[in-house]
Amino acid sequence: MRHDHGEAVPGRMPGECLEVEVVFGWILAVSGTAVIVGAGFVAAYAPRMRERALRRRTAWSAARSAVESAAVSRDAARRSVGEAEELFHRAELLIAAQGGVTSALEAKECATRADLLWRAAADA
Repeated sequence: MRHDHGEAVPGRMPGECLEVEVVFGWILAVSGTAVIVGAGFVAAYAPRMRERALRRRTAWSAARSAVESAAVSRDAARRSVGEAEELFHRAELLIAAQGGVTSALEAKECATRADLLWRAAADA
């Protein structure tokens, strides 16, 4: 085997150093490709995860706000409204379960409907 300057390397068989360089080159190429693919995946996936988490937090915040509003309307109502009570308890159970965005939207809908029923009862 020869160095860059063409001189023989003592104690090595011809081609021995070349094989190590080829293997090292392949390992480096595969590792580099893996890093680039991993970075691309993270770059594409991270914004989606942030957007999903924001959408979930926003949905739950709206659901809790609707339940609080319904609770105020319940306290202001002059009479008990059975359907509103059922809707309100369902909304509270959904909030306690801490499900996904769909559960938050359903909790908000139940609380909003209960709120409207109690407001109608308070006006009557």
